[in-house]
Amino acid sequence: MDANIEMPAREALNSNVVVGIVGAGTMGAGIAQVLATAGHRVLLCDAGAGAAEGALASIFARIDKLAAKGRLTTEQVRVILDRLRPVSSLDSFVECGLVIEAIVEDLEAKRTLFKQIEAVVPDETILATNTSSISVTAIGAMLRRPQRFAGLHFFNPAPLMPLVEIIRGAATDLATTGVLHATALRWGKTPVDARSTPGFIVNRVARPFYAESLRLLDEGAADCATIDAVLREAGGFRMGSFELMDLIGNDVNYAVTKSVFDAFYGDSRFTPSLRQLELVEAGFLGRKSGRGFYEYGEDVAVVAPRTADASVTPLHLRICGGGQLAVHLAARLAGAGVRFERLEKHSDGRIADGDEFVLYRTDGRTATARSAECGVPQTVLVDLAFDESKASRLALSVADQAPAGAGGAAAGLLQAAGYAVSVIDDVPGMIVMRTVAMLANEAAEAVYHGVCSAAGCDLAMRKGVNYPRGPLEWADRLGLAEVVRVLDNIAQAYGEDRYRVSALLRRKAIAGDRFVGVKEEDHG
Repeated sequence: MDANIEMPAREALNSNVVVGIVGAGTMGAGIAQVLATAGHRVLLCDAGAGAAEGALASIFARIDKLAAKGRLTTEQVRVILDRLRPVSSLDSFVECGLVIEAIVEDLEAKRTLFKQIEAVVPDETILATNTSSISVTAIGAMLRRPQRFAGLHFFNPAPLMPLVEIIRGAATDLATTGVLHATALRWGKTPVDARSTPGFIVNRVARPFYAESLRLLDEGAADCATIDAVLREAGGFRMGSFELMDLIGNDVNYAVTKSVFDAFYGDSRFTPSLRQLELVEAGFLGRKSGRGFYEYGEDVAVVAPRTADASVTPLHLRICGGGQLAVHLAARLAGAGVRFERLEKHSDGRIADGDEFVLYRTDGRTATARSAECGVPQTVLVDLAFDESKASRLALSVADQAPAGAGGAAAGLLQAAGYAVSVIDDVPGMIVMRTVAMLANEAAEAVYHGVCSAAGCDLAMRKGVNYPRGPLEWADRLGLAEVVRVLDNIAQAYGEDRYRVSALLRRKAIAGDRFVGVKEEDHG
């Protein structure tokens, strides 16, 4: 069933509906806090002795902190806490109108649990799983009434993260997901509807954010700190991929990637990283173990990104074309009092040139390949930026044929405009462009196969993983034809199926269409 079908309007569950939660770990406790705050009586059950009581104690501590900050009154705290109750048996769920499971990610364990829950609750009770990676269809297949079963995937920490993925299994009734969607809105969350496929929306579409950085590291394009800095300071991402993997836990991140890879029958787009596997096998899991891609501790120095030394600003400069980078580069240079000639157009797409270099934005080819094809030996490439007017760093790569001073001269130009410059090895697509193109490609595939709508995908990626812009909106702004060109050039450079272009993305590019639409002035 197509995920783009408009959900029927449904009423949300009233706050007087009792909710049962199974699993008192981090996610279960966080969900319990959300629901009690929204007005529900919550019954929290866990097989571990004292686990539910411990979870309630942690909730009490968080609520008290909110009160201390003035976000809740003493009376509000008392009312919220009165709504939470630990229970020792699933039999207590007989009064529940909604039951949410948040136990270990194991298919058989979840199936067994839901069969036990189904034997207790009324037929009209909605059953939901918080699984992040297991098929909702597979979990519900053994139920007597699978039509009232769906995925309700919160993101950690549940009280703070706005996104909730509403997942429809093959047997799920649209009425069930409609009620859950409306109820999540009443809870103050941002629900996005999706069909049950590996990784759902966020855990699927986000895979290239990690995978491309891992591959760039393997290829020696740059070190972890430099790749992270370029993604943050040029790409606008809140965290770089390596620091985010360390925060999530390399064991968790690797397991999700392998799960999606296996579920898609070994599709090369989701190939796990051997480098990350080595870290997991070594116990270097990230922040929680004190070491991952980085080391952590009071006496550990922060690793600085590779940044080019200050270079002399070229004497003879021309800024070419009307694209965003050329426009912002000219404005920043003018503000710094740097003299240059302005050319509105240039036939080969150059952004700037001087005596020793010609600067282009990456189109997926290496600088070396572009230099050979265009007959411009002094070719230097600049990476994509989220907003060139505000970016504090840009990445450069230099053609192997370029004279010795080309990279320094191009760096001097960007430094004069106020950018820190990271010179990386000459790899196809560079860092930000390659990452954004692959994110957009995977998002297009999800839409193409009816997992979610284009708007829903972008919303999920902004609210679920804090991307600065939805990948499909970003592709629209770049121009879909440009994204296709970048991916085709990367695919040609590697000769791998991994970079194949989504049929929907290519079709829309040919038609001159957009995914979500952007204002004309947003285009460069």
